[in-house]
Amino acid sequence: MDDDLRSRVQQEAEKHALFNALKHDSDPDVGAIMGPLMGDNPDFRPHGDEVPGVVGQVVGKIGGLDREARRERLAELDQELVDELDAEDEVDEHTLPDLPNVEDYDTVRLRAAPNPNGPWHLGHARMPSVIGTYTERYDGEFVVRFDDTDPETKRPDLSAYDAILEDIEYLGFEPDEVYRASDRVETYYDHARELIEMGEAYTCDLPAEEFSELKKEATPSPNRDKDPETVLEEFEAMVDGEYQSGEMVLRVKTDIEHKNPALRDWVAFRMIDTPHPREEAADYRCWPMLDFQSGVDDHLTGITHIIRGIDLQDSAKRQQFVYDYFDWEYPEVLHWGHVQLDEYDIKISTSTIKELIDKGELDGWDDPRAPTLQSVRRRGIQGQAIVESMIGLGMSTSDVDLAMSSIYANNRDLVDDDANRYFLVRDGEELPVVGDAKPEAGQPPLHPNHEDRGRREIPVDNAVLIEPDDRPSEGDRIWLKGYGCVRYEDGEFVATGDDISAVREGDVDVIHWVPADKTVDVRMRTPDGDVEGAAEPAFGDTEVDEIIQFERIGFVRVDRHETDESVVYYTHA
Repeated sequence: MDDDLRSRVQQEAEKHALFNALKHDSDPDVGAIMGPLMGDNPDFRPHGDEVPGVVGQVVGKIGGLDREARRERLAELDQELVDELDAEDEVDEHTLPDLPNVEDYDTVRLRAAPNPNGPWHLGHARMPSVIGTYTERYDGEFVVRFDDTDPETKRPDLSAYDAILEDIEYLGFEPDEVYRASDRVETYYDHARELIEMGEAYTCDLPAEEFSELKKEATPSPNRDKDPETVLEEFEAMVDGEYQSGEMVLRVKTDIEHKNPALRDWVAFRMIDTPHPREEAADYRCWPMLDFQSGVDDHLTGITHIIRGIDLQDSAKRQQFVYDYFDWEYPEVLHWGHVQLDEYDIKISTSTIKELIDKGELDGWDDPRAPTLQSVRRRGIQGQAIVESMIGLGMSTSDVDLAMSSIYANNRDLVDDDANRYFLVRDGEELPVVGDAKPEAGQPPLHPNHEDRGRREIPVDNAVLIEPDDRPSEGDRIWLKGYGCVRYEDGEFVATGDDISAVREGDVDVIHWVPADKTVDVRMRTPDGDVEGAAEPAFGDTEVDEIIQFERIGFVRVDRHETDESVVYYTHA
């Protein structure tokens, strides 16, 4: 490396190191800045064995500077990078608005309240991402409450309880408390009894259609004026299972002439004949409706802030009647719109996904075609990448679109530096390699920005496999990456002995390849279906769960190595 190049490396390394240190508020790391440095300066790559030493010297000097000195120095070198840091700080600070009135509470407590009728799809990730971020911001507490008091229409899936908790952990958060509403039925009964004794709830045996007509006309049910003793007696009969489904409900008294008919004397409890799948709750037949159960639980568990969909605005208004009767303070409420994702052909709905699995059209919740958290986790997408994208949506009350490309971009930043490179050829075409200049083996690096990791040895005896679309025209040269330059003549590759300058001058394309007689059979599972291919021998040494990149194809997660094939899950390009 000559003096001019060394000077350029030092200057560029200093900018990258300062930017890295300020962005992460820590001392810079040689490994963390080598990727961006080499990516921005491709002419440094031929000197990859010398660059880390120069970078290390620069990093050592920056380690002795405080934050203000680092910022001043970066401003001298590149003010635009300082502006970029300021812009990122502003986005990080304001993408999610501050929670209202946090100063009124000793501890901020937020809850995710999933219905465990199946594992989570991607849209579900927004709630824990936002709640987890807020609790970290305010040093608050994250409560998970499984709203599982509907054993019929949204019947709980026993495996979903643990699956959802695993999804939350995958996203990077740990709940402070976990509740199951089906464990708390007696608590809901006690509060119903109190309401009845206050004269603010009544049992009603009108068919739903008949009550609906009265409600539209702002006419009270004839059951509304029952005395509390009768109501309590009939409610206890509900609790004891003496009524069948549809025969009796308990209604909360509101304003029967309220301008919003949905708020008029709403149902708090109903009879359900279908037993709950949890053994601990299987004997209950009188079940609370979500608005009653959730409202009571939010108060009793000390929830300070509720985040819910804009379509659930009426829930707060219904629950406010109960809160007023008990003289409780209602939590702060924020509403948001729905998340809509692109890319998937499958409707993002728990019931739809479950139906496709039952029909055998999907292998399971982690099928790469399924829009679920289990699926993207198996594909190698990091939970942090999803959280960053969800936070980026903010808190708009309008429906928002989330492009999977946003998640992929975040994930690429997280995995690229660690992901070693390998070759995979799909639908391989075999071509002999001949000529006196033919090398015995290719030696591409494990990672282009980390020469210290070493190189893969890919022996070439007599032929290689390439992808059909990569075959050059007759007489044209092509560069077999990590191997050398060859010319396509009469169905063969003839080694030319040309050096890398042929590529740098733009005359020769670079392609990937594998040896024809030493490969690992690979099945790559993708959202578009399975793809078969042949990988280079070194791929067989990868570890299960390792994220790698098949060059010119994309990142994959190694799922398993079997006797006859290895299986990987496609992550993204």
